[in-house]
Amino acid sequence: MIYPIVVYGDPVLKKKARDIEQGELDVKELSEDMFETMEGAHGIGLAAPQIGKGIRMFVVDGTPMEDEDEDMSDFRKVFINPEIIDETGEEWGFEEGCLSIPNIREEVFRKETIRIHYFDENWEEHEEEFSGIKARIIQHEYDHIEGILFTDYLSPLKKRMLKGKLTNITKGKMKVDYRVAVPVKK
Repeated sequence: MIYPIVVYGDPVLKKKARDIEQGELDVKELSEDMFETMEGAHGIGLAAPQIGKGIRMFVVDGTPMEDEDEDMSDFRKVFINPEIIDETGEEWGFEEGCLSIPNIREEVFRKETIRIHYFDENWEEHEEEFSGIKARIIQHEYDHIEGILFTDYLSPLKKRMLKGKLTNITKGKMKVDYRVAVPVKK
């Protein structure tokens, strides 16, 4: 099932997500739906809050980036109840985008290596280290379950420059080739 992508301005994107209790939902089915939703929108990562679910889960698939320097052929994973244990190395800049903030890309600086503890879709426990683009993708998606958007890292000047575009997104005034859920104004 393909979900609509929740866009900038929806409160679910700014709330810290809660842990998932084993057995409370079918995480295999949800992860398949999330992969299908992400692929339909041509993304490489998708967090549960981006489909309106305030739970600590995200999926990543770096295989579309196989032409990058790193080997991304096996980088298709599900992260349930993840916790970043450590971030190390130099901070490096990379232009990031987000399915929930369409048509805006900005440089964000992040540490180059992370160590993360998580469960996969089979509830098997993992602790792994990732570097480079893989680490960045995970950090971006992890931020979503912490209620943080990549725009939160931008300077006040850059945020002011983007204000009009961000306001248009909250109103549904943007061109995308995937279904979106625009925030409802009360």
